[in-house]
Amino acid sequence: MWATANESRADIIDFYHFSARLSDATIESLSLDSVGEVPWWTPERRRVTLHQILIHVCVETARHAGHADILRELIDGTAGNGLQDPNLPNRTPEEWAAYRSRIDTASRQAER
Repeated sequence: MWATANESRADIIDFYHFSARLSDATIESLSLDSVGEVPWWTPERRRVTLHQILIHVCVETARHAGHADILRELIDGTAGNGLQDPNLPNRTPEEWAAYRSRIDTASRQAER
């Protein structure tokens, strides 16, 4: 979910374009009621339709547009929709702090 220090801007943009092409091909080839699985979601929510995933992506895009959610997270100290958000790994506050530190370290290394 984040770029490493050895990835270039071109690498990231190429991966984005690859992902977009793959997504477009999937959407064009499947019906909206096609069923798939999101393995990291809870078992009761794991099986989804393409329609559900498309709605989910729209909501996620809206949430993160302009990174306003990052500011909200800094203000209220929570991530996503809160502690029970199935889209986030189950981490303790200490584990989240270590994760943020790892990202910050990679960012500072890339800055050099």
